[in-house]
Amino acid sequence: MSTVFYWEGTDIKTNNNDYFVNGQIRDREVRVIGEHGEMLGIMSAAEAQHIADEAGLDLVKVPPGAVPPVCKIIDYGKFRYEQSRKDKEAKKKQKIVEIKEIRLSPNIDTNDLNTKTNSARKFLERGDRVKVTLRFRGREMAHMGASVHILTDFAAALSDVAVVDKQPKVEGRSMTMFLAEKRN
Repeated sequence: MSTVFYWEGTDIKTNNNDYFVNGQIRDREVRVIGEHGEMLGIMSAAEAQHIADEAGLDLVKVPPGAVPPVCKIIDYGKFRYEQSRKDKEAKKKQKIVEIKEIRLSPNIDTNDLNTKTNSARKFLERGDRVKVTLRFRGREMAHMGASVHILTDFAAALSDVAVVDKQPKVEGRSMTMFLAEKRN
């Protein structure tokens, strides 16, 4: 649910995660920081609002957890713009790690295993995690323990670029292991 507040001649919709601005600040006392970053001290919210109005700026309540609450005298529109730029820049620098899956069977041939190893190597060099799944069907379920060596051989073949993130684990009809890129 969002509420509409009147702010300098325009309507502003605020969500629960937005900052409190001007008339929204209901605290008795606030610590005020001036427009140039100087500390103006602790005063009533009405006094702080009056100082902000004289400067032609807005009173914005910043970190909500402080006692008494901290309010800055700033241009709210400019402040929101700078915040969105910072958020966009931080999002741009984020690295999204994907999990790629490689499926094997217990009776896989050596050349097929080498092909799968090479594709896993490409994924790891790109920075993705690799989930190696060994799938069992029918009578293969009786020899699960004998097939663990396939996963260990797979991890050994990639030991120069990968480390075992999660050891092989049986989950239903399959055995899974996670590999992650080796950090230098």
